[in-house]
Amino acid sequence: MFRPLLTLTGGLIAALAVTAAQAKPLTQEDLSVAEVLRDRALESSDAYSIVESLTVEVGPRPAGSEGDRRAVAWAQEKMKALGFDRVYTEQIEVPRWNRGHAHARVVAPFPQPLVVTSLGYSVGTPEGGVSAEIVEFADVEALMKAPARKVKGKIAFINKRMERARTGEGYGPAVGGRSKGMRAAAEKGAAALLIRSVGTDSDRFAHTGMMSIDGVENPVPALALSAPDANLLEAMLKRGKPVEVKLDVHNQRLEDGPSFNVIGEITGREKPEEVMIIGAHLDSWDEGTGALDDGAGVAIVMETARLIAELPQRPRRTLRVVLYGAEEIGLVGAKQYVDAHRSELDNIVAVSESDFGAGKIWRFDTRLPESKFAIADQIMQLLAPLGIERGNNKSSGGPDSSVFVAQGVPAFGLYQDGSDYFDYHHTPNDTLDKVDPKILQQNVAAWVVMSFLTVEMEGDLGRVPTEH
Repeated sequence: MFRPLLTLTGGLIAALAVTAAQAKPLTQEDLSVAEVLRDRALESSDAYSIVESLTVEVGPRPAGSEGDRRAVAWAQEKMKALGFDRVYTEQIEVPRWNRGHAHARVVAPFPQPLVVTSLGYSVGTPEGGVSAEIVEFADVEALMKAPARKVKGKIAFINKRMERARTGEGYGPAVGGRSKGMRAAAEKGAAALLIRSVGTDSDRFAHTGMMSIDGVENPVPALALSAPDANLLEAMLKRGKPVEVKLDVHNQRLEDGPSFNVIGEITGREKPEEVMIIGAHLDSWDEGTGALDDGAGVAIVMETARLIAELPQRPRRTLRVVLYGAEEIGLVGAKQYVDAHRSELDNIVAVSESDFGAGKIWRFDTRLPESKFAIADQIMQLLAPLGIERGNNKSSGGPDSSVFVAQGVPAFGLYQDGSDYFDYHHTPNDTLDKVDPKILQQNVAAWVVMSFLTVEMEGDLGRVPTEH
């Protein structure tokens, strides 16, 4: 819900005065500095240079891979060059996997090839591949409810379309097929799983992504179809004849191994033990170069810190940039970070994350106690000229940040326009040409306002009650 504007009455003025006193709003000097930072960000091309460097010099970086190791080294070197006071890593343990080939074709009644990609951590087919009849389901719930006799020995096909939305809200209803479909198919004795790609494009690219694999006995091959190929199967099935597909898939599950969270800090001058965490995830899938997911986010938060580091003095408290490892396979880096630092969570004043591509920011959400809304109102004064509107107080701060929010840590969310994000998400089309340098500047301008005012404010943001 959006908080409505209120008419100022005498009683309301008094109430706002109490709220302001509790929140210890920012000074005019703080706001002036933030305005200068905002305007500098709108003229700087450094964020684009950072994401360009990451995609060109490192490229794809699946968790635990050689590309991941290069990304960790790259991030440390880049943070040092950008003037961070402290740069370090924390090791995490991750499951590892190598993608091999994935081929699919209709054998009957109308033979022709299909464009597919393996879902993350999918097993391969036996030598010689698998041929079986397709059985279609509208969504993963339909597959889960189906009798095993309908599925056993066949290839389950989940044909759930994703709806396009600026907020990306169509992702949740569609992604269940990817996350839970293989488990359901395996439990019912299917030969394999095919899903319509979780995406909004009509390109002949298939979208990869992680699925639930823990504890699945006898996992089966799981692949995503490009949207046009899902349409093709759908049309064939409507003709009332059995449709047989052959799959030939080779992937390799490796031993668990190390990855790293990469962390850089601008150390606070007065309260260095109090920290705001701004983050992005360093890993990416292997199909594209991870420019949107999440190279742009990496660049936004690193450039935010660089601009603050260039001020004549350090901010009041510490700004910590965390580039999380292994987000794509289940928020592994964030979860292990929270576990390792549980005793320090009370010193984290707020969290936020950039992980929704490189679209223009249009909304500012919070997750704060109501007594602290005055600070958000002051931040909004400098965000509004960037075309940003006030949103709700239900922000998770982003996927990795949600792990902190579950422990009561306050959060901010700067929401980007995701209208076309899922056209490219987890595909070979996630490349640098999709990043607009001018829009990236607007992102950094918003981030530097929010981040500086949070680390510079006199008071804190309290704790947010957790939901049980």
